[in-house]
Amino acid sequence: MDSSASSANESLEIPPVKYEYLDHTADVQLHAWGDTLDEAFEQCAIAMFNYMTDLERVEMTQVHHIEADGDDMESLLFHFLDELLFMFSAEPYIVAKKVKITEFDRQGFKIKATAYGEEFVIGKHTQGSEVKAITYSAMQIYERPRVDRPEIFVIIDI
Repeated sequence: MDSSASSANESLEIPPVKYEYLDHTADVQLHAWGDTLDEAFEQCAIAMFNYMTDLERVEMTQVHHIEADGDDMESLLFHFLDELLFMFSAEPYIVAKKVKITEFDRQGFKIKATAYGEEFVIGKHTQGSEVKAITYSAMQIYERPRVDRPEIFVIIDI
């Protein structure tokens, strides 16, 4: 074997592994508030939609009704946002500019709401970050808040 072959073989050696994979969170926290808990829930929904696209470009030409229920307030908020996210994720991909809660049963943990918006169209609407899921991680609902207003904190997976 000549020296050039030896050099070539040497350059093909795989170096030892000197790296690792570290988990990285791809999340954003929504913080919403209102004069009432209903309004805080509505604002949280709008915050999610506005994160996905610029709501200034959305017209309110379609009306969609959603219902959600849960076992407690946190699961109700989770399912409420999840229903709205599903509305955006399934054809015809509706993005809401306004969400109005029409029924809010705090004892039975049920919500009925109306979403006003339109079909998401690339070109007309900007593409923000895709929201993959709602999470329970660090979810907080303050109905008797420290600053005289109901507040909500929700982390969404992007």
